[in-house]
Formats: sequence, C-alpha cells, structure tokens
Amino acid sequence: MPLDKLPQTPFGAVYFRKSNPPREDWERDYGVASQDGLNVFRHWFMWSAIERRPGVYDWDDYDRQMDLAAKNGIKTVIAELTHTVPDWAWRKFGHARVIRADGRELEPIMGVSAAVGGFAHNGGGAGSLTMNCPEVKEAAGAFLTALATRYKGHPGLLGYDVWNEVNYSADVDYSEWMQADFRRWLQGKYGTLDALAEAWYRYSHAEWDDIQAPREVAAYPQNLDWLEFKKANYYDQMQWRIDTIRAVDQDCLIAAHGVGGAIPNMASNGSDDWLAASKVELYGLTWVPGRRGFKPWQNFFGPDLTRAAARGKKWWHAERPGGPLWMQPQVLGRDKEDARVMEPEDIRLLTMTSFAAGATGVLNLRYRPLLDGPLFGAFGSYGMDGSRTPRSDMASDLAKWANAPEQQRLFSARPVKGDIGLLVIPEAQAWDYLLSHKHSPETYRQAMWGAYRGFFDNGVQADWVHIDDIAGYDVLYAPYPISMTSQTAAALRAWVEQGGTLISEATPGYFGDRGKVGTVQPNHGLDAVFGVREDEVEFMPDIGDRISFDFRGQPVRGGGFLQSYTLLAGGKALGAFSDGRTAVVEHEFGQGRTLLVGTHPGVGYFTRSEANNLAYFAGVLDWAGRKPRVTLSDNRLQARLHQDGNRQVLWLLNPTRETATVSVDVDGERVTAGTVYWPVNFEPNSGNFTVAPRDVLIIERQQP
Repeated sequence: MPLDKLPQTPFGAVYFRKSNPPREDWERDYGVASQDGLNVFRHWFMWSAIERRPGVYDWDDYDRQMDLAAKNGIKTVIAELTHTVPDWAWRKFGHARVIRADGRELEPIMGVSAAVGGFAHNGGGAGSLTMNCPEVKEAAGAFLTALATRYKGHPGLLGYDVWNEVNYSADVDYSEWMQADFRRWLQGKYGTLDALAEAWYRYSHAEWDDIQAPREVAAYPQNLDWLEFKKANYYDQMQWRIDTIRAVDQDCLIAAHGVGGAIPNMASNGSDDWLAASKVELYGLTWVPGRRGFKPWQNFFGPDLTRAAARGKKWWHAERPGGPLWMQPQVLGRDKEDARVMEPEDIRLLTMTSFAAGATGVLNLRYRPLLDGPLFGAFGSYGMDGSRTPRSDMASDLAKWANAPEQQRLFSARPVKGDIGLLVIPEAQAWDYLLSHKHSPETYRQAMWGAYRGFFDNGVQADWVHIDDIAGYDVLYAPYPISMTSQTAAALRAWVEQGGTLISEATPGYFGDRGKVGTVQPNHGLDAVFGVREDEVEFMPDIGDRISFDFRGQPVRGGGFLQSYTLLAGGKALGAFSDGRTAVVEHEFGQGRTLLVGTHPGVGYFTRSEANNLAYFAGVLDWAGRKPRVTLSDNRLQARLHQDGNRQVLWLLNPTRETATVSVDVDGERVTAGTVYWPVNFEPNSGNFTVAPRDVLIIERQQP
C-alpha cells in the first residue's frame, strides 16, 4: 500500500523550485536536512521548466534531486505542475488560451513562489491554456507520462502531489473549448432545450450552440449550473492527472493539498476539501498565519477543516511557514509578532497545533528562502545561504522527537469527535456567493467563522460536518443555512426525526431548489420540524449589527438577517427581539429537538467579540444537553483529546507569551498525572499543569 511507504511522521519541507536553491548547495543541504531529522522533500516539477521544446525534456536538475534524496534517506513528493505552460505551447496552442469573464486571455507570467515562467495570473489551479482542448490535454498528458515513466521505482520517490493548493480562479474559463463542454454537460443534465428553458427561465435558445456561460455573477439558476459544471470540470481534470500517473505507476502515493478554503471559497474558487480529499490517499493543507491570521482559532481552523474533509484518512500540514513574511499585502501594517517574523517558539506552536488537530506530518513551505522575486526571504527555516538558524534548530528538534520510536504510541491515538458539529451546506454557500457578489457583505464567512470562534473561545471543540456526513453526529449547529435543496432538507428532517438535535440560525432553506424562494417559511416542510412559521423577514445585513434579542433572559447581538416567528403547535418561545417579536423557538420533532434562532449571532460575535455572544454559544450547547469533554480553568489555552482504545492523550497548548497554570477536567474528572510526551522534564504541580509560553504539554492520562 502506498501509505506504508510514509515515514513514521513525515517531517520536511518544499525544497527545489528551479531558480532556488543554488546548485552548488544541493549536496550540502541534503546532508544537513538528513542530519536534522527531515525525511520528506517536495519539489515543483514544472512543465514550463522541463519540456523546453516540444518533446525535449531537461531532467538534469530533477534527476539530481531524486538521487540526492535516495542517498540521504529522504523521500520525494513530486508536485506536478502541468498548469505552468511552456512558452512554446502558449504559441502553438494559441487557439486554446484560457479566457477571462471580460474576454481577456489569461497570459503566462513569471511565478511568485518560483521565479520561473509559465504561471497564470490569478489562475489558481487553472493554467493559461485550457485542458478542455484535446490537443493541450494530450501535450500535458505526454509530459505527465514521461515524468511518471522516468521516476517510477526510483528509491527516492514517495509519490505525487496532483493539485497544489486546490482551487481555481472565479474568473475563468470562457474559452470556446470550455463553453462547448459546458453545453454538453447541460445536454446530459437536462436532455432537451425545452427542459433547460424551464429550469433557466430562458426560452429562446434555438440550438445548444446558442448557450453561453454566464459572465455576470448573479443569483439565477444558470449561474448555479455554471458553478456546478466548473467544479465538475476541474475535479475531472484532477482525476485525469491521477489516472495518467497511475497508468504508469500503480505503487506510488497520490496526494494533494488545499488551503483550508472550503469556508468560504468552495463555491467561488472550487476549494472543496471534501471532494479533493476523496480522490487521493493523503490530503493536506497550506496554512500561513502571515496571510490568514495568527489568533489561536485561526491556527486551528484550517487543520480542523482538513481533518473533517479527510474523513478519517491520514492528512498532513503540507505547507507550514518556518520563516518571515515581509512585504506581502496581507501583512502590511501588522505587528512584527503577528506572524511577520516566525520565531522558533512560533514554529513549535504551529507544528504542535497541527498535531493536536490530528495532522500526521508537517512540511515547511520552504526549506530555505527564495532568492528571486517578491517572495524573496520568505518562509524558510534555514538561512539565505542554507545555514542553520534557531528556527531550523527548533524544526530539527521537533522532527527528531516526532520520529523517535517512543512517539509511535503517542501518534496512534487520534482526535476524538467534537462536542458539536458545524453544518456545511454547499448550496447555501453557492447561493450566498451569487446573491452577495456585487455588494459583497461577508455574511456567510462571518456567520460560519463566528460560530466556530464562538464555540472555540468557550473551550468547545466544534467539528465541521458536511451535509453528507451528518449521520455521524447527534448535535449540529447550522450557522448559515439560507439555501437548501429539497434533498438536503429531507436529509435534515429525517436526521432530526430519528433523534438528532439541530440548532439553526435564521432563514433555514429560505431559498430552495434552483434558488427559488419558498412561499411558506421555513421552506421544504421545515416549518413542521422547527414548530414555527415565519412572521416577518428582513434581509439587511449591512445594518444587521443593530439586531438584538434575548436568549433565556440574556441579551445577544444579532447580525446578518432577521426572521421572526409565529408558533405552531408544540413550538415554545425562548427569546424575543428587542421589539417583542419572537426570535428563538424550541421544538420537539419525532425523536429529536430543534432550536431556531431568527438572526445570525455568529456574525455578531465575529464582528464584535462581545461577552454576551460568547455566552450565547455556551448557552446553546447547554440547551442541547451537551458538555465539553475537556474543560480548562483558563480558556486562553486550548486542549484537544486523542484516543486509542481506552488510552486518552491530552494535548494542552498555550498560545500566549506568558507561562500559564491551569486545571483540566476530562469527562468530568480532574486530570492529575500521566505519562508525559512533551516536554520531557515536566512535573505536575499539585494537580495543575504549567505550560510554557507558546508551548504544549502532551500527557497520556492516568486512568482512574
């Protein structure tokens, strides 16, 4: 099995990107990396850098990387980059250039993360030539076949990464090749132009060739189909890359990694971590706090989402920063300590956060910094000249610790299921993207992230739960369920009826199949599930911060939308808006229970971080009859529980810059002692635990 080839704990870095590091340093760098405990390198095998003329491949630099890997006991992940287009191909296949929505070609440019030509500006995983053109696909396939044939069986090979940072641009592709495939896809879905006319409300397509992909982002059924087709198209291309490599090499590992971007970019940019993870044996993520934020909830968010998307498969932090990020727009104006300069303690904290969230390996996104382009100096643990630094020493200590034999027992325990599930409904995100694009209120993102933060800041582990996976949970929170297909609504109804507890924010399923508003709200028969009918509704998210309501007598700030209710039989009001309209209703349905909240307190917490909204999230968990499995006396720290049979391992992280002492309860019992995995010189203090700044305590709980 390909996964059997993985080291105990993959720990390494992205190394070679053609322009860097310098050739004269390679042998020394590999030797240092091996001495420092690194065991995996990933390199970008760029089509534009290798096939220098049609059918003429320059493998020399890459052969040397593979041979040095084998010599030094380092395994290689080949990141295929067929979306880097050779200049000769741009000329030869000029009829197959990717077209933006405004009609401009997506031209090949110099890379930002590798100073090499052939990249597409804002193309994401889409290159500047469309793979929907058979000639382009044939040429790229020939390169992939040659690549897999050359390195099949090489002792330095671990496998392939088949999609770097899974996503594509929202602005592409409007080439005639893509449009033709869209028409064929529509014909397969609808069968006839008459059926399409009824679905799209467009009645004058005389021929299939009359159909054009919609260029305006707008809330109509045609746009939903375009989003659905684009995702299917690009993920089919992902599968094609896998199949092309597998046709040559059946034994190598197939991996991919995203950016933890399913919230909020699954619809707009195709960042569907669940779908991507389903296609590979090992999934992962890029997570760079310098770009995404350095708060504790942000450092956990991406790993938690990736763990959920992996659905039990192994996953790794495929790109974790180990050095500074200086002049990029995401960091300008931020403090030096806010992930602009990664100190050794930051590397330790980020690595241990990923392990606590369940990662089975960690790779730095640079071994040493680039010397060219706008990302010069960024991310590397080692120095500009490849020399060791305090950052690389920290990474080395972690690598050696994680791969020591005594850690096998530690990593055999896996994260427990969360205290509550956060419901992910793809069609709700898609409709919000189409509905909000022009005026851009970030209601979806704020509602989803705000709910995650609300539970996180209460010390509650909230798992992201795709609608297809709800059977594994008995308590769900729906932060932004504004659109549902009838199939989704039926699944939720059945889940509640069979005993599930559902807490939902406002307007559940307001928009139904093809985005059509239901004339009875809640839509799709969900009125019976929640025990209410809509009284009034207000879609004014720009002034949603003015909404307030009470829950169990405590004031809460709303946000986003407002939906007030009239009770049906069995519905019980638990709160009202400031003007007296009913805001919160509980209900029993079948064997289950529901709580419907007529606004988006997640938005309120995300934007204001007020104590009342924080208390609200603790309150709804209590209403559901659920208590956190792990509780701390100080929620500035985070805890994660891992389990292996009857064994329990507690990860206790201190993200602050001061020493903290806390007491810990697991399942209602005080944790006092146990086997310590990190740090090795730890001693408990009268049943409390002291954790150093930006450090972690890992302890196997001594069973009572």
